[in-house]
Amino acid sequence: MKKLIIVLCLFLGSYTFLSAQHKLKSPNGKIIVNVDVSNGIHYSVSLNDQIFVERSDIGLSFNDIDLCKNAKLKKTSYTNQDKLETPVVALKESSIRNNYNQLNLEFKNKLTIEFRAFNDGVAYRYVTNSKGDVEVNETAKIEFADNYKMWASPLDGYAGSYEPDYQKVKINDFSTSKNTFLPLLIEHSKGYKMLMTEADVSDYPHMFLKKTGANTLSAAFPSYPLETKLIGDRGSEIVKGADYIAKTTGKRSFPWRLMVISEKDAQLMESNLVYLLAPENKLENTDWIKPGRVAWDWWNASNLYGVDFEAGLNTDTYKYFIDFAGRNGLEYVILDEGWSVSTTDITKPNPKLDLFELIRYGKEKNVKLILWASWRAIEDQFLVLRKYKEWGIAGIKVDFMNRADQWMVNYYEKVAKEAAQNELLVDFHGAFKPNGLHRTYPNVVSYEGVQGNEHCKWSANVTPEHMLTLPFTRMVCGPMDFTPGAMRNFNSKEFKFNFYRPGSQGTRCHQLALFIAYESGIQMLADSPSNYEREQESTDFLGSVPNTWDELKVLEAKVGEYLVIARRKGDQWFIGAMNDNETEREFTLDLSFLSSGAKKAIIMQDGLNANRFAEDYQRIEKSVNNQSKLTVKMVKGGGFAARIK
Repeated sequence: MKKLIIVLCLFLGSYTFLSAQHKLKSPNGKIIVNVDVSNGIHYSVSLNDQIFVERSDIGLSFNDIDLCKNAKLKKTSYTNQDKLETPVVALKESSIRNNYNQLNLEFKNKLTIEFRAFNDGVAYRYVTNSKGDVEVNETAKIEFADNYKMWASPLDGYAGSYEPDYQKVKINDFSTSKNTFLPLLIEHSKGYKMLMTEADVSDYPHMFLKKTGANTLSAAFPSYPLETKLIGDRGSEIVKGADYIAKTTGKRSFPWRLMVISEKDAQLMESNLVYLLAPENKLENTDWIKPGRVAWDWWNASNLYGVDFEAGLNTDTYKYFIDFAGRNGLEYVILDEGWSVSTTDITKPNPKLDLFELIRYGKEKNVKLILWASWRAIEDQFLVLRKYKEWGIAGIKVDFMNRADQWMVNYYEKVAKEAAQNELLVDFHGAFKPNGLHRTYPNVVSYEGVQGNEHCKWSANVTPEHMLTLPFTRMVCGPMDFTPGAMRNFNSKEFKFNFYRPGSQGTRCHQLALFIAYESGIQMLADSPSNYEREQESTDFLGSVPNTWDELKVLEAKVGEYLVIARRKGDQWFIGAMNDNETEREFTLDLSFLSSGAKKAIIMQDGLNANRFAEDYQRIEKSVNNQSKLTVKMVKGGGFAARIK
């Protein structure tokens, strides 16, 4: 009898062990992933018992052999984790909770698939243990439960600056001739949101999506580049691609395929999943990494006025920028395109300016310099980064990559690593979305990959609605170099783009609020020092706003419509609010999150005539405490910013 019981237990254990159906729940039990390995590998995802992803079939091929198609399950296991992570550069919070449940499916062909369920999303990745190099292809066919609305980034092919004007469209109405790059935001009929993106993309291309059937999107990837053509002084194009997407080692982990899932829009902004799924910091010494604010020349075309010298690409102009930065507590000045003898030779300064005098002068004013360069120039003169360290340069702005294939992904990591060895900050401009490299190499302090204020020089697409879409889409992936801070502000109906004297849509307070709402390890003040000095009250407020934070609270939020956010740094709180062009709005904020005791609130709010003249604002000081209520009132396209200390 005892032997029979033992045999029966072993049989039942083995049956459960090798079952074809596997369920994984988030720690709070709201998100459920059901994985089926009976006929290939596919999964479904639900939130609060509402199906979001009906079925997703996935596959990974090595040398044209599909590892998932007939994979035989060898072992399953469940694990969990709940710990706190401390980021080197605290863009959102100084302490991040990393809490998940994990399902490991180990197959007999040396393939393992890991699924993780967090309270705000799910992710999976492949881990392989094959010998030698392999040619890789990957598939993912995602069938949603309905014809949901999505915020897509249409693109022909795979190359571009990745600066989308988000297109709101139903899945079935999306053009089959287009790709959409990530992140992609999907809205469930219940109002739930799913942001699809990826993390830990290393030695591998970025993933795109395309419509392939009813309610269905499928993964698409740029080919492995066999032959490229250089265009001009900064461009490149793949002219011959392989029939595979990556050539890599067969013993490795692959990128996380990630879905941030939220009941409320506010939860999207609060998510840290891209960061948490990235490899940990590889740098032993990070004391030299200093995030900060930047005075910037390019957007405002170096338009200084009321000065006793001719403004332009010269030493006097940049000394003025340095003086402005020093007076207002900004840590950096960037020298954009034109500082070097040419765009292809970045080893020598332009003789029109004295770079070494500017470096010396900056040290005197406690302001460091960041230099612009195209990716091509850095690639061709890679050891120049060592020279920049010798000169005393603090960082580099790398521009015009405009590709997302395996070679270009590796280029980012190559630059990040070499820059770190030379104690240089990195801002990737003309870039794809962040995928966690800023955790692995925390000297990577920002990425563009966004249609930011730059576009106000040549288009009218940067509307308040666009600016209110970014926090729930692109910014969920990581730091975002939007370059806010326009001091020439216009209501959308009167806005006209201007390349040499640019302004912005929305009110002055809308622009001030961006510095609190948007996350970037270097936050550029885009406008001219002369304009900031003419508007010193606004500049004083901006000079008080940090760009790393200890705590985040999203108080009110709806994608593309409005946002009210509170951030804490030390014992100070900052509140930023933004409004769309459709409706005047008023919110009453409960300040119970403040610590006890009386505090002073410095408030910048839309003026009485801001609906007619967007630059109109009021500065108010008042006493508040944690029993107070604070009224946030915004005109159409308006904003609100407050500092509580």
